[in-house]
Amino acid sequence: MKQGSIFEDDNDKTRPLASRMRPQSLEEFIGQEHLLGKGKILRELIESDQVSSMIFWGPPGVGKTTLAKIIANKTKAEFITFSAVRSGIKEIRKVMDDSEYNRQFGEKTIVFVDEIHRFNKAQQDAFLPYVEKGSIIMIGATTENPSFEVNSALLSRSKVFVLNPLETKDIVKLLKNAIQKGFTEEVEISDDILMTISKFANGDARIALNTLEMCVLNAERDGKHVKVNEDVIKQLITRKALFYDKNGEEHYNIISALHKSMRNSDVHAAIYWLSRMLESGEDPLYIARRLVRFASEDIGVADSRALELSVSVFQACQFLGMPECDVHLTQAVIYLSLAPKSDSVYAAYKKAQKDALHSVNEPVPLQLRNAPTQLMKDLEYGKEYQHAQDFKDKITDMQSMPDSLIGREYYHPSDQGSEKRFKDRLASIKNWHSNRKKK
Repeated sequence: MKQGSIFEDDNDKTRPLASRMRPQSLEEFIGQEHLLGKGKILRELIESDQVSSMIFWGPPGVGKTTLAKIIANKTKAEFITFSAVRSGIKEIRKVMDDSEYNRQFGEKTIVFVDEIHRFNKAQQDAFLPYVEKGSIIMIGATTENPSFEVNSALLSRSKVFVLNPLETKDIVKLLKNAIQKGFTEEVEISDDILMTISKFANGDARIALNTLEMCVLNAERDGKHVKVNEDVIKQLITRKALFYDKNGEEHYNIISALHKSMRNSDVHAAIYWLSRMLESGEDPLYIARRLVRFASEDIGVADSRALELSVSVFQACQFLGMPECDVHLTQAVIYLSLAPKSDSVYAAYKKAQKDALHSVNEPVPLQLRNAPTQLMKDLEYGKEYQHAQDFKDKITDMQSMPDSLIGREYYHPSDQGSEKRFKDRLASIKNWHSNRKKK
């Protein structure tokens, strides 16, 4: 059985606590009850050694690699691991060819692809024909949405199992188990400190165990007795590591949450999502650009000041950068959240866009064309043009639409905020045209 470095001896006391405490069986595994509880499909597949190609998707420290190791310990198949850093196309194809050869003699091969999202398209493609033929069973692990990061053909041949962040109670249980089995000293630590570590870990078992190990290493010692006090934990826990990938799905999830919270006028939720992005290291100019877009897409002329403020905040972010511009972004988020909402501007463009793309591509009516040369005047460019400013009501009955789109309406203002004035003005213009037709 060939195994990579992630499967080295976990009993080596020089290894980090998180590595030493890695579960060896499903009975030792903590969390993911929706997948590994009694009668759940993943548990039954592992226990019966009937795993098929699958992908484990979840944030760091929730058990993806651990499940791979449990499968490696359980299966009668040859178990091989691949790393995106160490595995080129040549190495992958050599192992795949060996696996195909072994399959002809009834031998099964399971290939574990850690961090499959880091494999490029060519590397992923190298696995595909062997997965299709059944030469190998592939198990991939990823922190990124496989819909975006895994080739669609490979994804369609794999079952995706979503692993969730560990619950606080699960991490407390994990820490208590580590205190009993992971140290040679007698460790004294209060339940309150364990709860603090668990909350700090934010669902990541690895962070929790690493934090516990640092607490023990820096604690007071009396022979074989170690006592962890509040001062130690306060020094170690200064800032929570937020799970956030500026190029991954969580980036889009959180900006979506910000946008939809503002659209729903939930100012408190909007401020929270803004802070999540900023504290995770998001580019403030990216957020500012999204706010400029929101000002027209979701507010429009219901409050034209929204766009002015958003552009001003964008400029302030350019001047100041983080952390100073956080208050400017917060000001914009509050204003946009509480402003009257209307998507009439957005809807108007979408309707016009549909006609522009799918209607007959008619020429611009002659009366709307400029005639800067005599030739153009001879061709009647600009003939019968009516300059609205020259008329009493500043409106004319000149045709401005192409013939096939006469009567088409795109802008339907709401009653929100200042847009009520636009609605009244539009009604007045319609009434003017209606009266002209009657005469």
